Amino acid sequence: MFSCWPSKTPWYRGHQHAARGHQHPGPQVGPSPPEEGWQVYSSAQDAEGRCICTVVAPQQTVCSRDARTKQLRQLLEKVQNMSQSIEVLDQRTQRDMQFVEKMEVQLRSLENKFKQVEEGHENNIARQYKSIKAKMEELRPLIPVLEAYKADALLVRQFKEEAANVTELLGSLQEQLGGLDYQELHTRVVDLENRLRACMQRLACGKLTGISEPITMKTSGSRFGSWMTDPLAPVGDDRVWYMDGYHNNRFVREYQSMYDFMTTDNFTSHRLPHPWSGTGQVVYNGSIYYNKFQSHTIIKFDFSTSLISRSRQLDFAGYNNMYHYSWGGHSDIDLMVDEGGLWAVYATNQNAGNIVLSKLNPNTLQIIRSWTTNHPKRSAGEAFMICGTLYVTNGYSGGTKVYYAYSTNSSTYEYIDIPLTNKYSHLSMLDYNPRDRALYAWNNGHQVLYNVTLYHIIQ
Repeated sequence: MFSCWPSKTPWYRGHQHAARGHQHPGPQVGPSPPEEGWQVYSSAQDAEGRCICTVVAPQQTVCSRDARTKQLRQLLEKVQNMSQSIEVLDQRTQRDMQFVEKMEVQLRSLENKFKQVEEGHENNIARQYKSIKAKMEELRPLIPVLEAYKADALLVRQFKEEAANVTELLGSLQEQLGGLDYQELHTRVVDLENRLRACMQRLACGKLTGISEPITMKTSGSRFGSWMTDPLAPVGDDRVWYMDGYHNNRFVREYQSMYDFMTTDNFTSHRLPHPWSGTGQVVYNGSIYYNKFQSHTIIKFDFSTSLISRSRQLDFAGYNNMYHYSWGGHSDIDLMVDEGGLWAVYATNQNAGNIVLSKLNPNTLQIIRSWTTNHPKRSAGEAFMICGTLYVTNGYSGGTKVYYAYSTNSSTYEYIDIPLTNKYSHLSMLDYNPRDRALYAWNNGHQVLYNVTLYHIIQ
C-alpha cells in the first residue's frame, strides 16, 4: 500500500509459478521477520525477472501522514507556542513585579510617615495634615491589589513549570512513536515509494495470500454503507467518498483527505439525480458508478459537472433483492474496480442465480465480456476483485474468511482459506482499491481498512 495509512503494505515476493485451474492453495511463502522497529515493504527484481531483494521500511508510527502522529506533532507545536507566550508573559510579570515591590515599599514608608505625622499633628498645620491623609486614603486600596498581583505572578510561574513538564512528556512520547525527524523521514519514504512504484509497474499481478488485521479509520453512520477513494485520482487528490445506507438515499459526502475524514466532520455534500441501491458503488476516474434504486440500471455520475454522463441497463441482472448477498440490503448489483478496470458482479435467472462477472467499459458502460460462475449469489457474504480474480467470502457476520476465487484469466475457480477478521461482526461492503492495495470495508457502522498480501508472478 503506497499511501501512508495507519499501516504499511505487507510484503510482496517474486514467484515463478502461475495460478492454474481448480487447485487447493499451497503453503504461503514470505520473507524472514524483520528486526524490531521495521517491517517488510516490498521486493524488487533484476532485468531477467529474478527476485533479488526484499525492502523493509520503518513501521507506520514514524509516518508523517499518520493521523495520530500528525495530531501529536500539532499538539506539541501548540504547547511549544504556548510555552513561548508564557515565557514572554513571565518576563513582563517579573519586570512589573520589581515595580510593584518598589511601590509597596514606598506605600509602607508613606504609611509609617503618616502615622508619625498623625501622632504629632498638633505641631502641623491642619491643612497639610488633611491633604496627606486624603492621599493616603487614596493609596490604601492599592495594598490588597498589590497582594493579589503577587499571587497571580506566582500562578504564572507555576503555569510555566507545568507547560514545561507537558512539553517534556510530549517530546518523550514523540520519541517513543519514533518520530524524531518527520520531514527528513517523510522525504525518504516518498523517495522509496516512487522507486517501489517503478518496480511494481514491472511486476505482474499477484494472487491473494493474506489479509491483515482491520484498521479502524472512523466510526460513523448506520449499520450499512460504503466509503472509498478514487484509484485513478491524480497525485495529491486524496479525497474520501462516503455513502450512508443501502437504499433510497442520494447524498454523497466528499472529504478532502483521509485525515479530514478521520478527524473532522467537514465535508461537501453531492446530491445524486437518483437514489442508489445496495452498497456496491465505486468512484473511478472522477465519476461515481452506482445501481439506480429498484432497477438494474447503472449510472455514471460525473462529480466535476454534477451531471449523469452515462446510464445503461445491465441486461438480465436481478435487482430489488432478487439476488442479493447473504446480508440482504438490495445488494443485487456490486460494482468494483481492480488493476484491469471496472467490473459488475450480479446474478441472473439464466445462470440459476449464480454469480455472473462482467467487465465493463467505463465510458460507455457496455459489457466487454462476461463470465458465469457456479457460486450462488445469495450464499456469498461479500466479494471483491484483485488482478482479474473474484474473491468471495463465506459470510458477513461472525467468523469470516475468503474461501472462493474465480480467475477470469483462466476461467477456472478454486476453494481457498484466507481468514478475514470481522471485528465488528457485520460486513455490508468490501472493495479493493488497486492504488492503495487495500480493502475498504463498512463493518457495522465502522469504516475500516485491510492490507493485502499478494504473491507476485514474474512474467
